[in-house]
Amino acid sequence: MPITQKSKYALRATLELAMRYGHGPVSIGEIAKAQAIPARFLEAILAQLKRARLVESRRGNEGGYILSRPPARISVGDVLRVVQGPLADPDTLGRGHPADPQPAQSVFAPIWETAVGAASAVYDAANFQVLVERYRTVLGSHAPDYSI
Repeated sequence: MPITQKSKYALRATLELAMRYGHGPVSIGEIAKAQAIPARFLEAILAQLKRARLVESRRGNEGGYILSRPPARISVGDVLRVVQGPLADPDTLGRGHPADPQPAQSVFAPIWETAVGAASAVYDAANFQVLVERYRTVLGSHAPDYSI
């Protein structure tokens, strides 16, 4: 399953909210700037994540978005399923492509099911708390070194 640009934006927005978890709401503008996401796409993505109850919004001057639960309880798979739908094309699981003859699809179906299961396991095992820790490490290693 290819990861769409919209999904990449959703993952980066969720990462930014996870980085700021516990520090109050984050505005769309702050998320967009921090993660280089076009604000107009971000609005739609956050609305989708809100409908799925992965994020909550707060109104007012100090308003913005927050994660609806701790980062350790939100996985990459959760976000991908909200933005892209099921992690597998239902036409390739068990039934094969409609143009495929029945014997061929029954031969390939177990391979597709195994691949989808493996990808889902990887996405579901990657929670945002672990990603926040990795991201902080990456950000720390990119700090300018002014020593002589």
